[in-house]
Amino acid sequence: MLVKASAPSSVLLVCLGNICRSPTAEEIFRQQIAIAGLSIKVDSAGTGDWNIGNAPDVRSQRHAKGHGYNISKLVARQINADDFREFDLILAMDAQNLADLQALKDSINNTSQAPLAKLALFSEEDPTYGGDDVPDPYKGDGDDFEDVIERVESSAKAWIESWKAM
Repeated sequence: MLVKASAPSSVLLVCLGNICRSPTAEEIFRQQIAIAGLSIKVDSAGTGDWNIGNAPDVRSQRHAKGHGYNISKLVARQINADDFREFDLILAMDAQNLADLQALKDSINNTSQAPLAKLALFSEEDPTYGGDDVPDPYKGDGDDFEDVIERVESSAKAWIESWKAM
């Protein structure tokens, strides 16, 4: 469980391939942060390497656009050790992503002793979806992509509200 703190200066959102959930979350978070008047750097990445350089899944783009989110210009990348130094908070879309991120963080030789990013589940602060995975819609249908947007909007708002309450 993450210890509550004031708003981070940077947040990285992570899923498996960085073509469905995390790019959608990146744009939703970016818009909600702007609306809240906060100044937070937001980016996304995947734990896997097979989509590096690809645009988000066309289905994710279509469903996001239907809700006013343009993710078409985002490009998939894989998380790396530097991300743990450059971001204050890394949010995982599901428990497996979180476990993979923790293993990567544990393997970093942190000679500078500078604090590494805190890790948490994306839904951790959300009273509606708290502790739930944001299910991967890749092998699903349109309803699965809509579910991602609903969950991400809810959890992003919950994080922002928790920071504003500090």
